[in-house]
Amino acid sequence: MVAPVQDAELVRAAAGPTGDLVVVWASPEDADALTARSVQPGGASFPDSHAAAPVSVHIATYCPQQTMMVSIVGQPPAHSHAQPLPDGGVLLVGARCRWRNGAAESNAAIYDAAGELLREGVLGDGIADVQTTPSGEIWVSYFDEGVYGNFGWGEAEGPAPIGSPGLIRFRSDLDVAWRYPYDSTFGAISDCYALNVVGEEAWAYYYTDFPIVRIGTDAVAGWSTEVHGAHALVVADDRAVLVGGYGEDRHRLVVGSLQGEAFSADRPARLVMPDGRPVPRTATVLGRGSELHVVVGQRWLKLGCEDLATG
Repeated sequence: MVAPVQDAELVRAAAGPTGDLVVVWASPEDADALTARSVQPGGASFPDSHAAAPVSVHIATYCPQQTMMVSIVGQPPAHSHAQPLPDGGVLLVGARCRWRNGAAESNAAIYDAAGELLREGVLGDGIADVQTTPSGEIWVSYFDEGVYGNFGWGEAEGPAPIGSPGLIRFRSDLDVAWRYPYDSTFGAISDCYALNVVGEEAWAYYYTDFPIVRIGTDAVAGWSTEVHGAHALVVADDRAVLVGGYGEDRHRLVVGSLQGEAFSADRPARLVMPDGRPVPRTATVLGRGSELHVVVGQRWLKLGCEDLATG
């Protein structure tokens, strides 16, 4: 994986819908602005919702045969998720979105292949992950602050959080198409730990009960698990892999089958680098479809579900 311009830094990596890798690159100064955090008087630190000044980014999509790039000037949302769109454009969504002075900040933007802004919108605060489908629909998952409220959402002067369902599918025009049901058989979502969009359907794994669920044509199927704290999910037919966990389990692999109403787990293993060394703490680990993507610096590794199952 080669940076598109000299001295560019990798800001965020994400898996695309066809086995590709989507990377946000920026100059060192712009990368700092896009990942800035503010410390509150009590010492708590929160990601900034917008860069302090307009920045430029390069969105590179790495495919087996070619690399496609969209360059954008004046992109303000910080901590942005990037995803490709069917027409060669890109979607950028900032993870944080403030409600203040009676209005929400725009935190979603669609750009064409030339980097021209086509549409802006609001997808809510506390966004954990964003994944597009081959048709251009947008699945968005939310962590606890997006579900229960912060940054003005869910407070006395603000509206209910957009992300309160924990998982939402948006249409390509950024309007809501479907919300995860609060009364789901598998429990409400308090914090979506892992999202995996396969084709047009989505898989999710979430707190508090940590089920694995599959959302097809507005229908939800699910399997209970005894695995807590995983942060990536890989699926293939009736097999699934949960990656990660709390503390020392951050690189745990739990492979298993989806049988009846439960995830039947095999013996846990550990994710390591090809030479057997531990995966660095700074690595990005992503599940998409039947593949696990591991990004370490500018090195991109992929493992299929069958590779994970055989160790």
